[in-house]
Amino acid sequence: MQSTNLIFTDNLRNSLKQWLADYAPTQVYVLCDEHTNALCLPLINNLDSLKSAHFMTIPAGDQHKNVETLSAVWQFLSQNGATRKSVLLNVGGGMVSDLGGFAAASFKRGIDVINLPTTILAAVDASVGGKTGINFNGLKNEIGAFHLPKAVLFYAPFFHSLDRDNILSGFSEMLKHGLLSDEAYLGELMSLDLEEPDNTAFLNAIKRSVEIKADITEKDPQEKGLRKALNLGHTAGHAFEALSHHRNEPVLHGYAIAWGLICELYLASKLLGFPSQTLHQVIQFVKDRYGIFQITCQDYSFLYEAMTHDKKNDTKAINFTLLSNVGTICLNQTADKSLIDEMLDFYRDAMGI
Repeated sequence: MQSTNLIFTDNLRNSLKQWLADYAPTQVYVLCDEHTNALCLPLINNLDSLKSAHFMTIPAGDQHKNVETLSAVWQFLSQNGATRKSVLLNVGGGMVSDLGGFAAASFKRGIDVINLPTTILAAVDASVGGKTGINFNGLKNEIGAFHLPKAVLFYAPFFHSLDRDNILSGFSEMLKHGLLSDEAYLGELMSLDLEEPDNTAFLNAIKRSVEIKADITEKDPQEKGLRKALNLGHTAGHAFEALSHHRNEPVLHGYAIAWGLICELYLASKLLGFPSQTLHQVIQFVKDRYGIFQITCQDYSFLYEAMTHDKKNDTKAINFTLLSNVGTICLNQTADKSLIDEMLDFYRDAMGI
């Protein structure tokens, strides 16, 4: 995506009017979930550019990012006369961006998408870069497609509705961007006041993280090389997330990624000499803010099996993106089962389990 399509706006009315001008009024479709329907739609549903739009609300929660909900969105588009000239406006968090984007990518072989992220997680991650998908067979984003949005509109008042857990969930992706970027930005992030997500420093950090992700995905839209850097923390993190769903005690995506960063930075220190001091700074930061995800030795086989299904793997070993230092990215690093077990042992020790 070109950077000109990333719109940080204080005037959503004018920005939406501009980006919807190419579509007939009856060709605009708005997708949200139950939460954004209640908290965020009141900020936009009186806009002239949406008066003739078709609206659909889906159930909230990652457990609904599935084939059944996807099929319901296809039905909504079909029954309301959507064509290849239509646009789907995704108003919501990462679940809405992912599922709505995939619905648009697959309906009539592709219709346009505009994303309005309403969470920090969606703003700095799911809404940018064109990855779309649904969960399948208990695996995160197992089915999906690359489908770039025409534009992403960032509107800070949406973030006012977020509770602390959802602020932290989005922030873990920003922490990842800091690790991928440089020590100055990482230090800036770790000193932010996470209780005030609408202050200038926090909003500037959100913009910086969006730009970091957009720059990487523009250079490598189909994840052939550099884009794999954005997987830092996600191989282990997705496994933790899968285990939480298996237990019927789901955790927020960003929390799982924060715990995954601890695991993968340990691998980076073991394999590539990532600085121990930085590793322990991140461990303390995560413990203080995200708490502890409890695992035992009996969970290791489930976690390893979940990692083997990760889409990044193309060998018998588990594939990771790691760092030799902050900002020094090492792609396609592998670990066998014994090293994975050692990584999980370290996680338990680090978290005091």
